[in-house]
Parts: sequence; C-alpha cells; structure tokens
Amino acid sequence: MSSIRNRPPGTPDAVDAVPRLRTLVPLSVQHVLIAYSGMVTVPLLIGSGLGLSGDRIAALITANLFVSGVATLLQTIGIWKVGVRLPIVMGSTFTGIGPAIIVGKDGGLPAVFGATLVAGALTFLAAPYFSRLLRFFPPLVTGAIIAIIGFSLVPSTASLIAGPDPQAPGYGAVRDIGLAAGTIAFILLVERFAPPFLARVAVLLALIGGTLVAVAMGITDFGGVGEADLVGFVAPFDFGAPTFMLSAILPMVIVQLVNMVESAGDTLAMGQIAGREVGPPEVARALRADGAATALAGAFNSFTIVTFGENVGLVSMTKVLSRWVVAGSGLILVVLGLAPKLGAVVAALPGPVLGGVGVVMFGMVGAVGLRILAQADLADSRNMLVVSLSFGLGFMPVGAPHVYDRFPQFAQTILGSGIAAGGIAAFLLNLLLNETRRDRASGPTAAGEPGGEPAGVAGPERAAGPRPAPETA
Repeated sequence: MSSIRNRPPGTPDAVDAVPRLRTLVPLSVQHVLIAYSGMVTVPLLIGSGLGLSGDRIAALITANLFVSGVATLLQTIGIWKVGVRLPIVMGSTFTGIGPAIIVGKDGGLPAVFGATLVAGALTFLAAPYFSRLLRFFPPLVTGAIIAIIGFSLVPSTASLIAGPDPQAPGYGAVRDIGLAAGTIAFILLVERFAPPFLARVAVLLALIGGTLVAVAMGITDFGGVGEADLVGFVAPFDFGAPTFMLSAILPMVIVQLVNMVESAGDTLAMGQIAGREVGPPEVARALRADGAATALAGAFNSFTIVTFGENVGLVSMTKVLSRWVVAGSGLILVVLGLAPKLGAVVAALPGPVLGGVGVVMFGMVGAVGLRILAQADLADSRNMLVVSLSFGLGFMPVGAPHVYDRFPQFAQTILGSGIAAGGIAAFLLNLLLNETRRDRASGPTAAGEPGGEPAGVAGPERAAGPRPAPETA
C-alpha cells in the first residue's frame, strides 16, 4: 500500500489530483454506468410494489438520481466534518426496499419519507459514536439481517410477474411468467458468457432486453413518456407532508444500522486502496454524509442512502483514485435527476420483467447476507442459535402476516415487521450469547484494565471487523 507521507510538500496525492477534463468526463460516466441500474431499480421496485402509477414512479426515479448525485458530491468534496473526501459513490440501497414497501402499504409514502428523515437524522447524530462500536455488529449480526431483508422480499415479486389480483382473468398467464423466466435467463447468460465489463451491467441489459421483447409482444405502454417534461425540478415533499409512525421508523432505523456497517466497511476498504489512513474520525465523517444524505432523501422523495460497493470495486480495478472523478459522476447524476422524461421511460418497464429482475436482485441480497454469515463460526452452537432464532422471528410475519394481530399495538410494531423483529433478535442474541461470554473470558485484560484496550475505544481490527460484502444495488 502506498504512503502519502513521502510525497513532496504541496503536491496533491492521487485522491486529490484533478484529471484533465477529457479524461475526467469518461471516467465519471463509467462510475455512473456501474451504479445506474441499482439507482433506478430501487425506486422502480418500491413504486411497483406499492402499485403507483407510471408518472409517480417516474418522479421517484428522478428524485433518487438527484439525491444520489447530491450525496456523492457531499461525500467526495465534503463540508465541515461531513464527507470523507474519498472517491466513493453514494446511492439508494436494496436493503431499504422491504421496509419501504411494508411501511408504504400501511401508512403510504409520507410515512416512508418521514421514517427516512428520522433515520437520517439519527445516523448523523450517532456517527461519531457508532464509528467506535462496530464490534457489536459482527458478520453474525449484519449477515443475518441482510439475509432476512433479501429473502423476505422474494415473495413480493409474484405480484409483479403474475399480477396484483389473483382473481383477475389474466393472473399468472404463461406469457407473463415466461417473460420473467426469460429475463432471469438473460441475466444468467450475460454473467456466464459476456465480457466482464458487460457482466457488470447485466441487470440493466436484462431490463432493456426484456422490455424490447415485451414491446414486441404488445404488453407494455410507453404512452406516458411523451407527456413527461424534458426538463423538470425535483420538488420536496412531492408526495405530501411526511408523517412519523413508530411502526415505520423502527424498521428504517434497523436498515440504517446495517447501512452504517456497510458504509464503514466500504470507507475502510477505500482507505486501504487509496493508501490513506482511515480511523474512527474518517469513518464518522463518512457516516455523517450517509445521515445527511438520507435525511435529504426523506425530504426529496427518495430512500435510504449508502456507499456503493460496486464502485469501490471499480476504483480498486482501475486504480483511478481521484475523488474529483467521482464528484463528476455525482454532478452527472444530478443532471439526470432533472430529466423527468428519462424517469418516465424507466417507469414504463413491464411488470414481468421487473419481477424477474427482482427475483435475482432480492435473492442476491439474501445471498450476500449468507456470504457475510459464512465469516462467522457457524460450528459454534451459540452462533447457530442467533441465526436460527433471528431467521425464525424474521420470516414468520412473511408467511403469516396476521399472526400478531391480537397482540398489543407496541408488540405488533416490533414483531409484525420481520426485518425489525429479526434484526433486533440478531443484535440482542449476539449480545447475550457472545458478548457476555467474551467479556467474562477477557478477565484482567478487559477494556479499561491493564493490558487491554482503553474503555470505549475499539482497536483497529475490532473497529474494522470483517468487511461486509459489497452492496448489491
């Protein structure tokens, strides 16, 4: 790993260097192409899952691109102690889709955006403290939560593929299921046979290819595209004033805890790639940007914001470390967010194609959770108890949505959300079964004792922890 201490005084390192415009622009566009499919797919799936009209889904898409661009600029350029000033792309995360759909069906999008505002504000305030407490969110906890989020979403794709009403005459038509299956097969073929640069955008290619087939079959309508404005403005609170419900805020805060672990891992990884020392202060600045961007998302009709792991991988592969290249991609995203016609095109994508992509993407989120879980010692019976009980509580409401209807309202708030119930269970069970055992085993070298770490401060390895798998968005 290169060191920045040996560079001549006044010479910018590779992170602060500004490439020539003819080099900066194509490199910035490359980052946008890598992140674009995730940024449009998140609002697209949430809007479709809530049964929104095409123009409303288009508004969500343009708002998400706009907020992601602003968040990327904030993270790369930085303001005060907000933003880590590293080449990190920011955008909406798939881990927030489940809570957004569940909350949206119960309290509407104003409840989703209200919960997003609160979660973002709490993230901002908690950033300096959370950056020192990462050891309480080991792979056992974060892996279980991410797996629950992903796999609990897979059943929701059925309504996109087969239709929302089981009593409707065309429900579950072979044509629609076949189109979804073909979309999945297309993704598999691209992953298997296409060059690596195409495989990175397999989802985007599948959306385009599946839509072209749907157009030929006459099962999609782009009539709303002509009515959309070419240039527009992302208006705050376009879906109404935010509402604040405990049942909405709780699962969103759980998602933000996972996002904070993800962002911390990506920030530490980027520091290693760039040859910069990244410790709790730098992680705190990155998390403040996450919180500020997520709060902004709640005001501007978007969803929880996190670092994009794919773009961290792109920086590692290309060795282009300039944060100004990524800032350029943020500016491009802002411009794309001011083009409603582009959002209308994406919103018109057919349900079976979206459902096929959803099966892959939601399953991928669950698989990422399992991949993180594999870093834990699952031969340990206590770890297996953490996983089994958190999965049980997490998936029970998915299979039986009304199982807790007779419970008091406060209990329904927690238990009725599989993500909240499973996430809280994973965290508390790990504290009960593992952290207390570790504290007893530490003896005289416990934190604050001679030979141990200072109380309240985690060592470098424990602060970083095993890096979470990259975000799949």
